[in-house]
Amino acid sequence: MMNVIYILFSYLIGAISFGIVMSYLFSLPDPRTIGSKNTGATNVLRTGKKLAALLTLLGDALKGTLTVGLAQYFELPPMMVGLIALATLIGHIFPIYYGFKGGKGVATAAGILFMFSWMMGLTILAIWFGVFIIWRYSSLAAIIAGSLSPVIGFFYGIDFYQLMTSSIIALILILRHIENIKRLINGTESSFKDKK
Repeated sequence: MMNVIYILFSYLIGAISFGIVMSYLFSLPDPRTIGSKNTGATNVLRTGKKLAALLTLLGDALKGTLTVGLAQYFELPPMMVGLIALATLIGHIFPIYYGFKGGKGVATAAGILFMFSWMMGLTILAIWFGVFIIWRYSSLAAIIAGSLSPVIGFFYGIDFYQLMTSSIIALILILRHIENIKRLINGTESSFKDKK
């Protein structure tokens, strides 16, 4: 029974959308009505309010850090830590508070992976920044960094359940970016090349 409570708690924490919260606090349009119509920091950034986007990024990442960190602090079994991580990510993507329409999970996934291994998290973050700086596509950076996370985790020696969770997270991120992948192939994906 406690395991169910842990997972439900993690889902409910994950379901808090900082994109919607920050947009409300900064009197910005609902991120679900603009750009890519998801609640992530990149979409909030399209409003031009960089501070709101930064706070959205940090808030969404800290959800993953909080739930996984608590699970590790209380020394829950490794498999339960993995399930809690996935519940948090699913909560972010399909939030019960907002009609199950959330973000793509990149920031929350990053917060989770940092708790698996801070070196792993830093490496993934460096890859994201490298890809973004070169090509200026946030989606491409997320796809590449997310896809490589299980390989990077294996390199840093994360445990079996963390590796399996990282692999599932990578698959979820790819699936959440299917439309972006199509637009990247077609050359119609929105980039930050011409944005200051």
